[in-house]
Amino acid sequence: MAQRILDKTKGEVAEEKWFEKSPGESKTFRELMDLLTNYSRKNCRSKAYISSAKVLGEFFSEYLLAEIEPGLWEEFRDGREKRGCKPATINRDLAAFKRAFSLATECRWLNHNPVASIKQERGSTKRDRWIVVEEETKLLAHSPLWLGRIILFALNTGMRRGEILNLSWRDVDFPRRAITVMESKNGEKRTIPMNEIVYDLLKEIGKVRVIGREWVFHSPISKAKLFNQALERAFAKCVNEAGIEDLHFHDLRHSFGTRLSQKGIDVLTIKALLGHKTLTMTSRYVHHNVESLRKSVEGIDFHNFSTVEKNLSVNA
Repeated sequence: MAQRILDKTKGEVAEEKWFEKSPGESKTFRELMDLLTNYSRKNCRSKAYISSAKVLGEFFSEYLLAEIEPGLWEEFRDGREKRGCKPATINRDLAAFKRAFSLATECRWLNHNPVASIKQERGSTKRDRWIVVEEETKLLAHSPLWLGRIILFALNTGMRRGEILNLSWRDVDFPRRAITVMESKNGEKRTIPMNEIVYDLLKEIGKVRVIGREWVFHSPISKAKLFNQALERAFAKCVNEAGIEDLHFHDLRHSFGTRLSQKGIDVLTIKALLGHKTLTMTSRYVHHNVESLRKSVEGIDFHNFSTVEKNLSVNA
């Protein structure tokens, strides 16, 4: 019997079927979606991942984690394309898919992420929208006080929606005029300096602190923690009443990066302030208008027009 076991094991090794089993390989994809959903709610990313988790669960729910591989994603993607889903929608599902398996590896359910190599769909249109001063004025004019404060804060810090809603007073350092984001989207801590607008804004909010509430920005009704859905609904209503087209809350973060770029701030500084890991990501947030580009080309006029015109006439 020992000999037969030895021979069987040698055969599995030769066929690369003999590995140390991960404790989570017997877990189902449904359990993985529960893990992702709990993570999303805890980190104020419910809108980003929960809708994708529902769609992913409908397709993968009967699979074990050990059975998931890139080929199954291709089947899922093809089905989504047949239903008319755009590349951007499929890429959002892929982001949730990859994040779920990253969580599985962090929880030691798996030894590695089996879907990390899957590439995004091409042809997706990256959003290119930021708010101009006239729109900002109209937006603030149609905002209730609590929402206007959040809008100003977002425009002057570039912080993500979840980072703003999770901000507590212990993360605000008035003597140093700095805000600490304890856990950002990429899992790293970063410090954001306050400008005068943010400093005065937080000082004003801090005058009336709710006892037992650590959140800087809370619900205007219950004084409890403010969640994504409530903020998004209020912001969308405000945008509509102000007559502004195609503006999302996340565009305020784009606007922060754009305004820094237009002031001539170098891209590495912008990267640090936005909390990005790569310059490629930062480039999506940095835009130029015609006037900021004009300043760049004005410095290359080594000859005036009359001199150039005179030389051209002589050469002719």
